[in-house]
Amino acid sequence: MQTHAHHRHAHHDHHGSTAAAPSLNRVAFSATVHCLTGCAIGEVLGMVIGTALGWSAGATIALAVALAFLFGYALTMLPLLRSGMALSSAVGLAFASDTASITLMEIVDNVIMLVIPGAMDAPLSSPLFWGSLAVALVIAGAFAFPLNRWLIARGRGHALVHAHH
Repeated sequence: MQTHAHHRHAHHDHHGSTAAAPSLNRVAFSATVHCLTGCAIGEVLGMVIGTALGWSAGATIALAVALAFLFGYALTMLPLLRSGMALSSAVGLAFASDTASITLMEIVDNVIMLVIPGAMDAPLSSPLFWGSLAVALVIAGAFAFPLNRWLIARGRGHALVHAHH
């Protein structure tokens, strides 16, 4: 007859052996969506501000890129800070985990916006503006996924942040 302690231990072992860690693809997809969310917030805000103010394509892109990095890093840092991590540690982890992904997304996104005829000059009320931006962000995410997967597989990128959750 099993003791209660033995049964509880066996029950724990059973769950430990059947609970699978998330797949590398799932973790990479989650990291890509996370980075893409920060990029999208910054990109949309930057493009809207620059377009509304009639700024040049270069100035609008510069603002959008700066805001994409700001929001991307902020989305990584907030849960870390809420968990009690020091600001300096959270900033370091955000830079280490997000910089490569955000950089790639920003390059792809902005190149696409520049090559779609009229996208950068379209008014905010134009489907061309919003459609181009949406397509550019989706393609940027598709480019970033393999990079994030590669980084996570090597214990880098968002793997650094996931170690703290």
